[in-house]
Amino acid sequence: MVSGDLNQRLSSRVDRRGLMLVLSSPSGAGKSTIARNLLREEPELQLSVSVTTRGRRPSEIEGTHYHFISQREFEMVRDNDGLLESAEVHGNFYGTPLGPVQQAMSQGRDMLFDVDWQGALQMFEAARADIVSIFILPPSMKELRNRLVRRAEDAEDVIERRLENAKTEMKHWAEYDYVIINDDLNRAFSEVQSILISERLRRDRRVGLHGFVNELLK
Repeated sequence: MVSGDLNQRLSSRVDRRGLMLVLSSPSGAGKSTIARNLLREEPELQLSVSVTTRGRRPSEIEGTHYHFISQREFEMVRDNDGLLESAEVHGNFYGTPLGPVQQAMSQGRDMLFDVDWQGALQMFEAARADIVSIFILPPSMKELRNRLVRRAEDAEDVIERRLENAKTEMKHWAEYDYVIINDDLNRAFSEVQSILISERLRRDRRVGLHGFVNELLK
């Protein structure tokens, strides 16, 4: 039987490699709400704050939702290899700063990425083994439209463009590890959280297990 002190000492040695949790969905399908809930419930999870050339919405906070920069600033960072991924969406540019990601992963912390499918595919090419990817679908196009209208942050022509772009985005669902239909927000959040917990326990991520087991067998 392992004593309490020894068990605590052994458990502290079961380190794991951090993971990169990628959430993607059409605009209005619910990924931002799920991401906020995850960050509230999972203290070990850190949000990767993207940069964007899009104008700030009234509900958004600089440095919390995005870093809002000019197109010239964006191009300078991108051209100097300072972005893990970048994409143009609805006429605006988005990207993930590389520095904070490198720092977090080197310290074994988990990072959450709220990115579109273009950014996700770029991330797959750069670090596929460390990525857990989830695509979130709306229950129907009618409900997606209703959600965009209820959000009351975009003009009618912008909503129509988002709905058309959603059809292109949803064609990439099969490139993700997991797919969730968000017909109930609480259930969808619970499913995403369960995926995160399970992926943290994967044997190949728990780099300290070999030492832990060797101590048990002595």
